[in-house]
Amino acid sequence: MSAPTIEVVGPEAAGAVLEVVRAAFADRAPLDPPTDALAETEETIAARLAGGAGLVAHVDGELAGAVLLDAEADGRTVHLRRFGLTPAARGRGVAVALVREALHAAADLGDGRAERAVVFSREELPHTARFWRQQGFAETGRTPPYVELARALPRRLDVPTPDDMRALATGIAAVVEAGDVLVLSGDLGAGKTTFTQGLGAALQVRGGITSPTFVISRVHPSLVGGPDLVHVDAYRLGGAAELDDLDLDTDLDRAVTVVEWGEGLAEDLAESPLEIRITRAVGTDPEADDTDPRTVELDPLGLRWLGVPLPGSPAAGR
Repeated sequence: MSAPTIEVVGPEAAGAVLEVVRAAFADRAPLDPPTDALAETEETIAARLAGGAGLVAHVDGELAGAVLLDAEADGRTVHLRRFGLTPAARGRGVAVALVREALHAAADLGDGRAERAVVFSREELPHTARFWRQQGFAETGRTPPYVELARALPRRLDVPTPDDMRALATGIAAVVEAGDVLVLSGDLGAGKTTFTQGLGAALQVRGGITSPTFVISRVHPSLVGGPDLVHVDAYRLGGAAELDDLDLDTDLDRAVTVVEWGEGLAEDLAESPLEIRITRAVGTDPEADDTDPRTVELDPLGLRWLGVPLPGSPAAGR
């Protein structure tokens, strides 16, 4: 099965988007009041695309999904509307990939002022709301028959040097607080420990921070009355159950917890984890040194990060 290909589109793709909307919404159970998505026309879709943007997904050359991006007047909030998949595309990984690309496109929309994404789900469709929660959205309002869910937008940052990685960590240290969980992922040598060293220095905790290869978790107490730093290496853990066995709950409430290799394991340690994905420009080339530029994706999940001025976000400049 091929991975989906996703592209940002404008009014010229109104026909394709409409085809997906009709296929997706006509295949759903009838609702009361009925959905207004089926009243869309090529003209109304084109008008929505002209005022914002859209994304279209294909799998093996066939239409698979679409979503419309609609920014509010102040540019800080982007609504994801008419999100849908064709029946044949379901269960093929298209939905998650489409959401991720839509969130990054929303962050780039207009002049880059957007801070959060919002979706509306029908109360009669709890499985739909559950899907959005799995993508980092949390309920922020309810006006029957709709549930409003929102999340902060992810950011991609270029990090050319180890000093820049430590500076990024310093920026994050300025906004984290006790109870926060940071989930780091990236190839060997990507810079996860360099990031954690910068975070520990900025938080002013005791002890030198090294890669916890032989000790799965370490607690670094604060020297200034701030939160402790718990540093965890999940590389050798066999699953979430082994992570639970570390009994981290005793430290989480009074510490900032950093879990290396934690993607897919550590997200349940907090309702609103901050996922940090580090990518090297040359991938896993063992000959590359520490000057190999990195790209860092900050993916803030849940209510905790709404309005928080993470590095790279518009709120950080205000």
